[in-house]
Parts: sequence; C-alpha cells; structure tokens
Amino acid sequence: MSRSILDILTGRRPAAPEAKPISNAGGSASLPSIVRGSSMFNDLAGYGSGLQLPTEQTVLTVSAIYACVNLIAGAIATLPINVFSRADDGELAPLPSDDIWWMLNEQMTPRWAAPSGWEFLVQSLLLPGDGFARILRNPAGAMVGMEPLHPGRVTVVTDGVRLIYSVEPDPNVLSAFRGDRVILDQDDVLHIPGFGFDGLRSLSPLRGALRMTGAVALATQDYSARFFANSARPDFALQTDQVLSPETVERLRDQVTERHAGTAQAHRPMVLTSGLKVQTISLPADDMQLLATRQFQIEEIARIYGVPPFMIGHNEKTTSWGSGVEAMGIGFVRYCLRRHLNKITHELNRKLFRTARRVVAFDTSDLERADFKSLIDGFRAAIGRAGEPGFITPEEARERLGLRRTPIHGTLNTGVAHASEPAQPL
Repeated sequence: MSRSILDILTGRRPAAPEAKPISNAGGSASLPSIVRGSSMFNDLAGYGSGLQLPTEQTVLTVSAIYACVNLIAGAIATLPINVFSRADDGELAPLPSDDIWWMLNEQMTPRWAAPSGWEFLVQSLLLPGDGFARILRNPAGAMVGMEPLHPGRVTVVTDGVRLIYSVEPDPNVLSAFRGDRVILDQDDVLHIPGFGFDGLRSLSPLRGALRMTGAVALATQDYSARFFANSARPDFALQTDQVLSPETVERLRDQVTERHAGTAQAHRPMVLTSGLKVQTISLPADDMQLLATRQFQIEEIARIYGVPPFMIGHNEKTTSWGSGVEAMGIGFVRYCLRRHLNKITHELNRKLFRTARRVVAFDTSDLERADFKSLIDGFRAAIGRAGEPGFITPEEARERLGLRRTPIHGTLNTGVAHASEPAQPL
C-alpha cells in the first residue's frame, strides 16, 4: 500500500482498500470472509483430517459414485421429451413436429447432440450442484438451441430481483474463436438447481454429503491399490539377535525391496540366513475389514443419490429376481428421477414458453412399464372385458405400446364372432 507525500507529512494513513471478492466455481467470497471453519477456507486449506479433497474428476474414480452419476444421467438422457399444446379445457395435444421437440430430443446445437447435452447437465447437477445451459435465440427472440455450460465457468449474482450470469470463455475453443466473458440475463440461461438452492447456487454434493464420504472412499481406494500393488503383503520387519552395521541394514533393505516388492515379485520365496526372522508389524486385510469398509461406502453413496444399491451392482442385501426388482425400478423413477425431472420440466416451461398454452413433459413410461404379461392384462381390463366397462379404446392401447393406432394391413381381432358368419360344419 503506497502513501503520498501529503500522507507522510500529516501522519494520515490511507483508507484500506475494499476487499475484492475472489471468484470460484461455487460463487464468490470476500477475503475477510475466508476464516477458519468456512467452506471457502476448507476448500483452500483442506480438511485438516489428512484426507484428499474430492473434486469432480477424482470422485468419478470411485466406482460407486461413477455408477450412480452414470445411471441417473444416462436414464434421463434416454427419456423422450414431448411438447404439448394445451386447449382451453386443459386437454393436451402432442406437437411432434415442433422445432423445440427436435432441439430437446435430437440436437441442442451442431456441437451438442441432445442425449450428450442432457447427460452433461445432469452430471453437473449431481456433482458441482447446478446444471447450466445458455439459451440461443434468433433476432426475433425465438429459441434456436441450447449450449451446455460447465458450472466452473459460471458466476451467478443478483440485482435483488433477477439473476445475472457471468460466463467465462470456453477453454476448449480455439483462442481465435473464443471471445470474451459474456453477461447473460436469467431469461437466456437454463439453470437447473440441485438440493439446497439459496437463490443463487445450490449446495454442491462435493462440499456436502460427498465431502467426507467421497474423501474416505478415495482414501480406501488408494490404500487398496497400494496394498495389492505390494502383492497384498502386510508390512513386516526382519529381526535378528546379531548386531548389524548401518551399511548392512541398508543393503539388506534394498535387496528385499528389489526382489520381493510389487506384483511382479509375488509369491517369490524369501531365503533368510544369519538368524534372520520375519516379524509382521501390521494387520492383514481381513482384520482391517477392508472389503467391508468398501461395501459400506457403496451403500452410503447409493443412499446419497437415492439409488437402489442393486442398480449399481450391489446385491448383497437385495433380491435380484422377481417382482422385487420391478417394484424397485418403479421406485427409482418415482423417488430418484422424478425430483430431477420436475426441476428440468419447470425450468424449460418457464424459460421457453412463459405461457400455459405449451408445455413439455418427460415420458417415463418405458422405465415404469411392467412385465409383458402384467401389461397385457392391464390393457385388457382398461379396454373392457367380460362385460366390464372400459375406459380406453384399442387404438389408445396400441399407441401406449408404441404401435400405430390402426394396423397398416388387415383388421384387429376383436375376439367376438360376427352373427353373419356361417357356422362351420363338424
């Protein structure tokens, strides 16, 4: 801090400069607010527990986290998004030829296919905590595309009424075409918030539930890798009653490491002379319950994301046969996917249409569909059988099965013989 000559002569101290906020992926924080115990301090200085700080890249090396994120993002990316027009009586009519349908289901931009874009947005929602996409419009204001944005490039502020988004240039774009920072109004950004949204950003799972669970999983995974890379051999010491010189000790240590450490030297016999004995100084893997620890972490990570453990390959305490899995699959849609789909649907409707005349909705029927026998029995009851009244037509049932409403050739068998048909001779 420099002082002018007038300040030196008068003894006046210049005013302290205003604390400038430092930007990060989760927003900004002024320097005085970075105190011990704050989330920003922990991000910069670590836990103080000796554990590795989980990041978006490192947590995906944990198979359970990768499986949960891949399952949820992949499931949402496979769901069709239908566009409907709403009549005055509330009846919804599909608009399969609408331009927005193509953008939501096939291609967001020439660079982003729609399934890849939705996977990226949901991954951002599940790890950093927010999914962002820039809404591209033509000069008339009509939407012509969506460009997914990495949350690390986006800073969210507010003027008290509306949200304002500052988007940094994409580092993957060639510098000649990269451009400068862009300031966007909330109408031009699709913002899908996660749990704990405070009006600006959501609570990042990396700072919340995954903060300790992910760090422990990374530490356990790293320990397992080093343990088995060392031939799953616990640490040991060579013991002798003789007095060895420092040079002899160093030479003996180097020889043992060279000939017996690592997977390439596994099960190679060790020859001991001069009264040397092997003394184990650490617990074996089964005593440390290493595998049990990893299994518990799988269940804990699945609990964080609301995923049934059997859906990520953990079948130890869950049946994998019969109607139990079918019911849990429906529960996966209802209790895990639905909350994410609801946020995406509401954000699309309010940013794309701003009217109740047109809406979008995810079609989850394929994921919630029962087995074929139960499905057919349900349609038979819905159409009406054995004198019972029905509430749908055969054409509507065919449409729900993904078939044409009417066959291209021939007619449907109604199962009822016509009176005009002559009786067949015996």
